[in-house]
Amino acid sequence: MKVSEKNAERAAAVANDPRWAAVLNHDARADGRFFYSVRTTGVYCRPSCAARAARPENIAFHASTETAARAGFRPCKRCKPDQASLPEQQAALITAACRTIERAEAAPSLEQLASAAGLSTFHFHRVFKRVTGVTPKQYASAHRARRVRRELARAGTVTDAIFDAGFNASSRFYESAAQRLGMTPSRYRAGGADSDIHFAVGECSLGAVLVAQTARGVCAILLGDDPDTLTRELQDCFPKANLIGADHDYEQRVAQVIGLVEAPGIGLELPLDVRGTAFQQRVWQALREIPAGSTASYSEVARRIGSPAAVRAVAQACAANMLALAIPCHRVVRNDGGLSGYRWGVERKRALLEREAKA
Repeated sequence: MKVSEKNAERAAAVANDPRWAAVLNHDARADGRFFYSVRTTGVYCRPSCAARAARPENIAFHASTETAARAGFRPCKRCKPDQASLPEQQAALITAACRTIERAEAAPSLEQLASAAGLSTFHFHRVFKRVTGVTPKQYASAHRARRVRRELARAGTVTDAIFDAGFNASSRFYESAAQRLGMTPSRYRAGGADSDIHFAVGECSLGAVLVAQTARGVCAILLGDDPDTLTRELQDCFPKANLIGADHDYEQRVAQVIGLVEAPGIGLELPLDVRGTAFQQRVWQALREIPAGSTASYSEVARRIGSPAAVRAVAQACAANMLALAIPCHRVVRNDGGLSGYRWGVERKRALLEREAKA
């Protein structure tokens, strides 16, 4: 076979390989999945390498850097495929910064964190938010809130718990205690003791519905098959709270929710007691902005909140949602439009979407 015919065969084989498209597009998502070598230069590269693409007949694909090296190729000096990728390096830096925040008695300053990472404050702030989905300040605040919840369960006094969690003044914690805990620290520590939570259970075409409300607003809308199971779930959250059921006035709240299930077009305007991390609340707000009858993918939601890389974290925030329908996580689907997991069952998710599409 002539050399030109062999080259044509090689070129056709590479051009028909889906990995070639990733190389032409410098697709960073393919980094780590494979490497490619260039026969004329003797080097191997990542798919995302910014170098101009070689002719396809000179390209070969490799599963690892080891196989490329054994074939006689050396690493590209531009994309450095034998070293950790830039996203991997950044993830390692941000992971180290998170551990620093978690170990510190008081929240480190942005300048201190950036200096330790070897980045400017502006670049560090941008990378941190892209990797974690929240700012360093929001991460530190959420971590201290978790520490407060943990310390309240074991500290001698509420004041001890607040200082042990890293707040250098109790007033700074009390300023946002209601948002962090949903009630005063003393009541939270006592499992919700002396806190009134009104609730009622109703039935709709999707099964049982439990709606619970604190003085701040609706804190839970739960769906399920068994009313008793839903009630126990509420009791587990606040074992010492005053759970007040069968309240005639409050049952109107349940009627509102049931009305939304049966006729999604009517909308739902309720005061909400939304509790979650800063990132979760950003996701939940984005979900509330998806109109009835529409859907968005997890990737789209991540882009809307300014954290395109936080797709998995968006999915976790959807799974943590306690307010079915009010925070419409059922409107989030996979990139291909398929239905993924739903806290209250995929069949309920499908039914809700079908009703909204017809409304």
